[in-house]
Amino acid sequence: MRLSLRAVAFFAVFCGSVLSGSSDAHAGYEKNDIGALVDYTAKYEDTFIHLARRNGLGFVEMRAANPGIDPWIPGAGTKLVIPAHHLLPDAPRKDVVINLPEMRIYAYVNGDKAPLSFPIGVGREGLSTPLGKTTVVRKVEGPVWRPTPRMRKLDPELPEAVYPGPDNPMGTHALYLGWSQYAIHGTNKPYGIGRRSSSGCIRMYPEDVKVFYQRIPVGTQVNVVNQPLKLAWIGNDLYMEAHPDLEQTIKMEESGVIEQQKMSDADMNLILQRAGTFQDYLNWPKIRTAIRERRGYPIVIAHVPESKVNVSAGGDDDLDKKDESGKEAKAPVVRPAQKPEYATTVKVGGGSLDQTITVIPVKKPRIVPRID
Repeated sequence: MRLSLRAVAFFAVFCGSVLSGSSDAHAGYEKNDIGALVDYTAKYEDTFIHLARRNGLGFVEMRAANPGIDPWIPGAGTKLVIPAHHLLPDAPRKDVVINLPEMRIYAYVNGDKAPLSFPIGVGREGLSTPLGKTTVVRKVEGPVWRPTPRMRKLDPELPEAVYPGPDNPMGTHALYLGWSQYAIHGTNKPYGIGRRSSSGCIRMYPEDVKVFYQRIPVGTQVNVVNQPLKLAWIGNDLYMEAHPDLEQTIKMEESGVIEQQKMSDADMNLILQRAGTFQDYLNWPKIRTAIRERRGYPIVIAHVPESKVNVSAGGDDDLDKKDESGKEAKAPVVRPAQKPEYATTVKVGGGSLDQTITVIPVKKPRIVPRID
């Protein structure tokens, strides 16, 4: 069977719903990543907007991963990257985690299966989505959108309320948070997903919010973090995933180019911390390039040969390793290589893996409205 990444994702969601039966089964997923990177050849009718939606991605994700390519007319035969491989955020793997720079939401509701993951739209400049922890306090199917006093002051022609229907900016479903005037909801402008497009709320594709609404009960904790740089060990390889930060995201959306920055002390410390006693294996030129470009998908920044580390079959205990002086040293947890799933051609350390499917293009209009 030939399936798109989107079709596989929804099949996994359905199976997870049947097997887990309850969103209380949070713990158990031990891998540090989900999905896979895919090579794709553009068709005449493709745009980044439609490729993103079809593959569970956002607009900026597609643009960052494919620099120098026209997002509206990539052109037939153009080689593209579908950046559907994600490292999990550095946060407790429970309930819901939102990583703002990544513009992605993770829901740990499948027990020992991979978390659900969806692209989102977040607060635009000056109307940022808050950081921290809150909870889902109520859920509404067919929400009523009521503009805030600030919105009506800026645009006096706004109505007092917009009731359920195609013109409702909240879409068909809403999960209200403990923070006043903030919610996770759908949208009537799906081309705003994967952008800083909202007034602070979290927007989801219409098809995604329906799944999310069904799986997330009232009382679920929501943890909003700001992690443009993510690192994780997968087998003997240390991976790094660098996204544009919240300020750079605006430039990436508009022009596909961001101002190059030197590596910060915080980034340096994070990388060294994750490398642990394997710092000598870090590829610093590759790291600096990744931080400058911020392509938004994981790359290998260190490989530890088998002869230098004992590979464990699992568990969370640190592994012992002798340094050159003969002293025992603690190494980061290194597990057998884990194969990302759902790919046509999977780029992991330069090789190809055997779990594959084919992304099927779907014809879409070439003219796409932009956000005002």
